[in-house]
Formats: sequence, structure tokens, C-alpha cells
Amino acid sequence: MYVILIYDISMIELRQGAKVSRNVFKICKKYLTHIQKSVFEGELTPAKLQKLRNELAQYLREDLDSVVIFKSKQKKGLDKEFWAADESEKTSNFF
Repeated sequence: MYVILIYDISMIELRQGAKVSRNVFKICKKYLTHIQKSVFEGELTPAKLQKLRNELAQYLREDLDSVVIFKSKQKKGLDKEFWAADESEKTSNFF
């Protein structure tokens, strides 16, 4: 399946938030292609998506942080537009 992952890590507790953000970034980068600051995309099997979720659960604070996953069975159904800097070369392998 094709996945777009977006995360938001709270910096209310600055030191802890920075640590969580670093760990979440590293885990997401293991599975997906980094698109923007907290946005990743790529193909994952259901098993790898579950593994990603399990790894992130070790760091995410349920009362402060959030992760949104958009899933599509086919990447062909998605159109990508860049409204400012065109970063299509970063993701040209996917669309």
C-alpha cells in the first residue's frame, strides 16, 4: 500500500520533545522517503506498517504528539502538486 505519514511532536517540554522528534524522524526514515520536515511517503506492506507503528509507539506521547497516516491501495490515484519550491525530484520515484 502507498502511505503518506505526517507527524506533529509537541515542544511544550522542549528537551523531551526534541528527543521524541529525533527518534520519530529516524524511525520514519527507515521505512519511508522524507519529503518535508515532518512528512514521509512510500510503499509499505501491512506488516511493515505495523512494525513502523510499534516502533513509533515506544516514543510518542499519547497526550502530546500525533501521527496521521493516509493510505491508498494504489499510488496512481494520487496527484502531487508543489505550490512553492518544486521538490518533485525528491519523490520522482513514487509518482
